[in-house]
Amino acid sequence: VQLQASGGGSVQAGDSLRLSCVASGPVYSSSALGWFRQAPGKEYEFVAAISWGGGRTVYADFARARFTVSKENAKRTMYLQMNSLKPEDTALYYCARRVGSPGVTSRADYDSWGQGTLVTVSS
Repeated sequence: VQLQASGGGSVQAGDSLRLSCVASGPVYSSSALGWFRQAPGKEYEFVAAISWGGGRTVYADFARARFTVSKENAKRTMYLQMNSLKPEDTALYYCARRVGSPGVTSRADYDSWGQGTLVTVSS
């Protein structure tokens, strides 16, 4: 499946953004879609994931209070609502798919990746 992420932009600290990730083909209920990010000069970092079938969600500690991952199966779309953005949230945000549980947070366990969408948060 091919994934297309969008919705990034340049915002002020405290603002909100909603990212979208659209799948070009079917996403099976046994799959999970996730969000990762990569800040300049840093490693990829897991953000959140959701199971396509049951909707179980998993968050990184930094994301739990401010970010919400959701999905619309009929549109084959996953979202990441990001509130109270901070400068340290500045990164390229990627969506990815894995077969299995959303509870696996390693980048290596995701096999399909979209291109990144850039989020820049200024203070």
